[in-house]
Amino acid sequence: MAPVGPIALVPLKGSVEFTDKVNWYLNKRRSEYQEQEFISKYPGFYRQDYRIAVENTRFSSGEGKAVIQSSVRGHDLFIISDVTNFSCTYKMFGQTNHMSPDDHYQDLKRVILACSGKARRINVIMPFLYEGRQHKRNSRESLDCAFALEEIYNLGVENIITFDAHDERVANAIPTSGFESLSATYQIIKEMYRSIPDLHFTEDKFMVISPDEGGISRAMYFASMLGVPLGTFYKRRDYTRVVNGRNPIVAHEFLGDSVEGLDILIVDDMISSGDSMLDIAREMKQRGARN
Repeated sequence: MAPVGPIALVPLKGSVEFTDKVNWYLNKRRSEYQEQEFISKYPGFYRQDYRIAVENTRFSSGEGKAVIQSSVRGHDLFIISDVTNFSCTYKMFGQTNHMSPDDHYQDLKRVILACSGKARRINVIMPFLYEGRQHKRNSRESLDCAFALEEIYNLGVENIITFDAHDERVANAIPTSGFESLSATYQIIKEMYRSIPDLHFTEDKFMVISPDEGGISRAMYFASMLGVPLGTFYKRRDYTRVVNGRNPIVAHEFLGDSVEGLDILIVDDMISSGDSMLDIAREMKQRGARN
């Protein structure tokens, strides 16, 4: 199949190191390509560097702009954005500020606008889907994830690629656009096999646990793939109080068989503060889990 155009990788703040690895791998794969006639037929198909630098400038007022450092005309662009990279900073009125997901998202839109009308195709790779947890409306809440996807699509993006979206049904917001939520299940299991030699995925030595009802579908998939038992917790909340915008959790109640002597894999749909993960890990150790 003929390429859409020469591939170009555009890293945003916080994703430069990852993009360097993608560039190395892409260069390695294409250097092994055997059909030299195909390579010569499509200029730019094979080259040493697929990266195109972008400068996201912040003014002292906090406003910004994006400047593409090389021509993107006719290219098949892949813009890589890590919206949860809190280590990125910028100056505003002399103060150092860490970039929030909203800041990263604004920079992404600026880069898309800088490329619009020139690139052959624009794709966005966003490992953590922006506002993915706000995929449905409860009471008077806003539908941030659906709106963000519509906004990106309306700016001219044809494909959005993410990993383990909080709820893949958010793709309904852009039914005529490409939306891919890739699962990392295989890579997780493979790395567990590699890094924990004494791990045994058998019914009498291993169990998969879901911290709450939100992660149960993912936990069921892991348990089914490995052929091991499944357990789950449910959060008992105090609905008479509101703390930091949420009803506080009173206790985590466990539903499942005994975990004594077993290795436990806790599978959740996402981690926000990590408090639930720590609480459940402590509970599992108190119940006699091995690891």
